[in-house]
Amino acid sequence: MDFNVKKLASGAGLFFTRAVQFTEEKLGQAEKTELDAHFENLISRADCTKNWTEKIYRQTEVLLQPNPSTTRSRIEEFLYEKLDRKAPARDTNAELLGQYMQEAANEFGPNAPYGSTLIKVGECERRLGAAEREFLQTSAISFLTPLRNFLEGDWKTISKERRLLENLRLDLDASKARLKKAKVAEAKAAMAPDFQETRPRNYVLSASASALWSEEVEKAEQELRMAQTEFDRQAEVTRLLLEGISSTHVNHLRCLHEFVEAQATYYKQCHLHMQELQKELGANSDIMLPNAFTLNTTPSNAVTGPAAEGIDTVETDTLTIEEVQAPATGTRKAKVLYDYDAADSSELSLLADELITVYTVPGMDSDWLIGERGNQKGKVPVTYLELLS
Repeated sequence: MDFNVKKLASGAGLFFTRAVQFTEEKLGQAEKTELDAHFENLISRADCTKNWTEKIYRQTEVLLQPNPSTTRSRIEEFLYEKLDRKAPARDTNAELLGQYMQEAANEFGPNAPYGSTLIKVGECERRLGAAEREFLQTSAISFLTPLRNFLEGDWKTISKERRLLENLRLDLDASKARLKKAKVAEAKAAMAPDFQETRPRNYVLSASASALWSEEVEKAEQELRMAQTEFDRQAEVTRLLLEGISSTHVNHLRCLHEFVEAQATYYKQCHLHMQELQKELGANSDIMLPNAFTLNTTPSNAVTGPAAEGIDTVETDTLTIEEVQAPATGTRKAKVLYDYDAADSSELSLLADELITVYTVPGMDSDWLIGERGNQKGKVPVTYLELLS
């Protein structure tokens, strides 16, 4: 118990000394040991790395899981992570959508046009969901995990060593301040007394004080040497850890390349699945949708020019535009944003700021709508319109 009390008293005294030194530095009443410029640059670079890594990590989590399903699932994932066990795989939103579509098709009749289409679209959604789940797993392992390991491992070690370095710096500066005060007191005690004003008894006391202050100076010098040694050792340890940030950047660069590869693979798979679905639906559109445009099953060619950005060419069947009938519901008003010259008789020319009626038909390319202006009718590009509620 006696040992613990002494240790507690020693720790409290050290804390008080550091607090006094820190306060005096902030008030400009004490000198502060400054780190060299290279060390300061390493600290600044490390802080910058930590801040941006944390932001990238958080936003990547949002990208990969924008809407966590339930609090229960988040708690379950946390528990599995702490137990170092693999969490059971869950269906993605696309897989659930595909499942619902296929179940609905069974209710509506799988041989009916709507039911058979639901089955095909549902199967495609399930494939998209499987590709998404693979992408999420790959990204979590190759990108998120290394970033989290840096934030929860390497950075915590760096922060701990930096705090220790700061405490040792305060001890070093406090030792310098004590040595400086001791030397001033020693010099004052060693001054020759004025016998006309000072009595002999005071001269004896002054000589004794001078000896005491000499011992105090020697003790302060020894403490300073010890504090300087400990500070230099800790500074070297911290410097090595900070210089390791360069290796962290190299590792994160490799992980970033793997993340891009996983993302590119995922989008490529999605594109192929959707192309296959378009072809499959387009082959049956004449039977199921006799009065609609066929789907665009060939890659579209981008139209150059700032005004036509994002507009794709649409291949239609031999069906004439006059045969397309407006639906009973679903028509909307739209404001034309730019002038548009029709490329052929199936399209409708537009003038900026005019109002037209627009609607879509099943199987039509999503970049186009059917526009009507009086007795005129034709295809119009969506990007040239502002749909009004």
